[in-house]
Amino acid sequence: MNAKELTKLVIEALEDKKAEDIRIIDISNVSVIADYFIIANGNNRNQVQALADNVDENCHRAGHPLRQMEGYDSANWILMDYSDVIVHIFSKEDRLFYDLERIWRDGKQIEKNQL
Repeated sequence: MNAKELTKLVIEALEDKKAEDIRIIDISNVSVIADYFIIANGNNRNQVQALADNVDENCHRAGHPLRQMEGYDSANWILMDYSDVIVHIFSKEDRLFYDLERIWRDGKQIEKNQL
């Protein structure tokens, strides 16, 4: 599964659990750490964890194991590393505070249909 296909899978898993404000940033031309960042948020701790669980379950079923996850217990900012795709799932407050879209503005924001 290539990075675009994995990104689509992650987006579908996030949409399935009603993630808010899903953004895709193509960072392939500005960083070597990944090809895509996916940023989304949930409304509360339980939803943030449910989003991460659904992403992990769908990716695992598709044969794409999670390399590393951080922040699950606090559920303020869960980072999920799938090598070429990095998933950031935030609480609303922490998403506003960290503002990754601004930090990674050199990357190209893309829509799901551009994958």
